[in-house]
Amino acid sequence: MQFFKDLSLSTFVAGFVAVLVGFTSSVAIVFQAAQAFGATPAQISSWLWALGLGMGLCSLGPSLLLRQPVMVAWSTPGAAVLATAGLVGGFSMGEAIGAFMLSAALMILAGITGWFERVMNRIPMEIAAALLAGVLARFGLQAFSAAQTALPLVLLMLMAYLLSRRLAARYAVVITLVVAVVFVALQGQMVWSAVPLELAMPVFTAPRFSVAAAVSLAIPLFVVTMASQNLPGVAVIRASGYDMPVSRLITLTGLATLVLAPFGAFALNFGAITAAMCMGPEAHEDRSRRYTATVSFGIFYVVIGLFGAVITGLLTAFPRELVAAIAGLALLGSIGNGLASALRDEPYREAALITFLVTLSGVVIAGVGAAFWGVVCGSIALFVQQYRRSRAGGG
Repeated sequence: MQFFKDLSLSTFVAGFVAVLVGFTSSVAIVFQAAQAFGATPAQISSWLWALGLGMGLCSLGPSLLLRQPVMVAWSTPGAAVLATAGLVGGFSMGEAIGAFMLSAALMILAGITGWFERVMNRIPMEIAAALLAGVLARFGLQAFSAAQTALPLVLLMLMAYLLSRRLAARYAVVITLVVAVVFVALQGQMVWSAVPLELAMPVFTAPRFSVAAAVSLAIPLFVVTMASQNLPGVAVIRASGYDMPVSRLITLTGLATLVLAPFGAFALNFGAITAAMCMGPEAHEDRSRRYTATVSFGIFYVVIGLFGAVITGLLTAFPRELVAAIAGLALLGSIGNGLASALRDEPYREAALITFLVTLSGVVIAGVGAAFWGVVCGSIALFVQQYRRSRAGGG
């Protein structure tokens, strides 16, 4: 009953916006990954079933138990790796499932040993905050670049956001979303598609294990998921002021992936961009009540899992400019807080700025995304500066 007392309209809408942004921005990549292994329509529906239930239950349960906003998502960069490697390697669906299970076993090992959390604990808060700001700033930029193709919509949303921030700050994102939906509906820009009203059904695929699939699929999937998803995900958690059992949660996501992999769940991990929407001040000014946003997120994804085709049609009806704009506006507070924390202390300022810029650049090296390289470059810069300063002091 405490959940219903803590639940508010702003946290509920934060959960919905996180689903809207996360789903519509990457579901096409998931489809491509499934098709790369020759998936049938029934198997693609099963992938959504497995991913939806996995994300939903792994977000909903821990959030209620810990009373903290635990956000679990699918690995978007992992799906991109699979889509590319699947086409090049000509792997079967059974080999892909075997690779998913091997990658999940590696995640479980990372959680049980605690090595990933120990690494994260050694990263200064300023670097983590700069990483967060760099990851989110790209979505902030997309919000305004959407004006190139939908200027009236973006201007209307910006004005609605600014006015509601002044008059009813807690509901600024809610009001902006409602205004935008009404506007595009009146303009006839909602792209409704005919979708079957039916439950998604799981399709079991027996795993096949091969050295080629392990090298080309499992290991890259594990590395990209940890570096490009879990690393910024933990940075969001730390920068938002939460203290969660990271290792146990990584173990949970690995176990959930292992169980659901035969049905199409390729990788479950911490959310980053969507997590910031539910952990930031726009969700609720009271940090202790923001967990209701991720519980709402979890409920939405369970529904997506059960009614995959129906919900896909409904969510993808929103114009992409609306999705980009609402994401950027909803993240303004988190971007500002991240930058303020990153640049607050002069000794860390330059290293944090390097982390921010490298992350913002979106550079991909050796298949690993900018979030990882941002932390690497910032940490090296900090080490050089601190080492030089300590040597000078010692001399």
